[in-house]
Amino acid sequence: MDAASEEEAEQAVTLNEYLDEVEECELEADLVLGGDDGKECTYSKGYLKRQAIFSCLTCTPDGNAGVCTACSLSCHDGHQIVELWTKRNFRCDCGNSKFGEFYCKILPNKDVENTENSYNHNFKGSYCTCGRPYPDPDVEEQVEMLQCCLCEDWFHEEHLGLESSDEIPRDEEGEPLYEDFICKPCSEVCFILNLYPKSIWAVGKQLDATVKVSKDKGVLEDKPSTSKSEELMGDTSNNSPKVVDAKDTVDIESVSGGKSMLQVGNCDDSLDLNQCRESTSNGKSLLQGGDCNDGLDLNRCTENISGAKNMVQGGHVNGGSDLNRRTESLSDGTSMLHGEQCVDSLDPNQCAESSDMKVDCLLGVDIAAVSPILPSKAMFLSKNWRDALCKCNKCMEFYHQKRIAFLIDKEDSIAEYERVAKQKREANIEQQHGEELSLFNNLGHVEKVEILKGIQEMKDGFRSFLESADTSKPITAADVHQLFDNIKKKRRRDDVK
Repeated sequence: MDAASEEEAEQAVTLNEYLDEVEECELEADLVLGGDDGKECTYSKGYLKRQAIFSCLTCTPDGNAGVCTACSLSCHDGHQIVELWTKRNFRCDCGNSKFGEFYCKILPNKDVENTENSYNHNFKGSYCTCGRPYPDPDVEEQVEMLQCCLCEDWFHEEHLGLESSDEIPRDEEGEPLYEDFICKPCSEVCFILNLYPKSIWAVGKQLDATVKVSKDKGVLEDKPSTSKSEELMGDTSNNSPKVVDAKDTVDIESVSGGKSMLQVGNCDDSLDLNQCRESTSNGKSLLQGGDCNDGLDLNRCTENISGAKNMVQGGHVNGGSDLNRRTESLSDGTSMLHGEQCVDSLDPNQCAESSDMKVDCLLGVDIAAVSPILPSKAMFLSKNWRDALCKCNKCMEFYHQKRIAFLIDKEDSIAEYERVAKQKREANIEQQHGEELSLFNNLGHVEKVEILKGIQEMKDGFRSFLESADTSKPITAADVHQLFDNIKKKRRRDDVK
């Protein structure tokens, strides 16, 4: 066998393999494009939370503009196009002032500039800290790159600042086990993630570490579980600041649907801890930073309120006060005694006003006072990690100050973007099949017979071709052309008859 034949044999694929490859390529394209069919410019939809964007270096060599899928096909066909995958909060620039006298063929009337768009060196065709293009013409084999979910730049594995690529969480087949990646520079902005439980971090070749968020008010839980001291301290590695000293925390038995905890508190005077453990059926009872004295019956402190949490935070309970009177609230709300002193004469409505309540910080620290631990390193986050992020007032303020509030928006994530794309793909396929069937049903009898006859001829010809083919040799392009020539000849013979 000569060299050409050997090379042809090595490239041979089965029919099923070919069809699977076509299906995989179509799916990959749909996931990148978000299900966009490329027929309409997205400019009229405003700043989309996420969409596929392209840069035209023919029209804007400075890399300071981006266009949508439809414009890349209709307006910039044949131009030097850079595929950027997806960008957040972006509006199509095609035809605006950055393009000079060039106008968009689909929507010519656009604003002079999209002021909220942001651009990085990707728009010039450069990626990573090394600034190399992709594909890189100077390397024989293109390597996989990772996109940071904050700056949206792409990075080579060797430029992530890791000691080894083995630190990237992957399964045994090399598939990623993380949902999002944050590059080293951006991790300095997101240093508060180090305060969260270990379950938000993706781990390689281990059990699933998917973040579990309790249905009750977004309470963080580790799965698989860690010790309670680790929960409160976050990641205690060199890259994580310490939040609470483990010796200051009393571990209390976890109960159905929630946890009961005494945090930084003292239980004295023959207090029965079995009474402390009793909790609500759907929430958490917390005595946080408080003192329980004089034989207080904690059954009354943590009595169930349906669908809610009872919290006594930063307060002092003395004299056997009946806290049932202090924490009665709406059935769908949360009762909190926050920094208040409750005495027997206090109106319960003053202790537990639900209408103006504020969400407690899940981290339990003053975000403004926490400093990042340097040096920082790249972060790999597990599935659903965004659901675990605290949404209290202080944390929300922090997100906005750092311009990362998009992290708490579910529609911002690539996972959600691809999920919606799959839904659109399935709907389009179903619609296409329905249209084909409808077209067939609307044909006349003669047309239907001709189509069915053609399909049968194709099946017979293909079957005959496979039966006569040499199984020891691959099917070549010439063989396929011969197959269709034979079908045409058979059709002409039948027509003559």
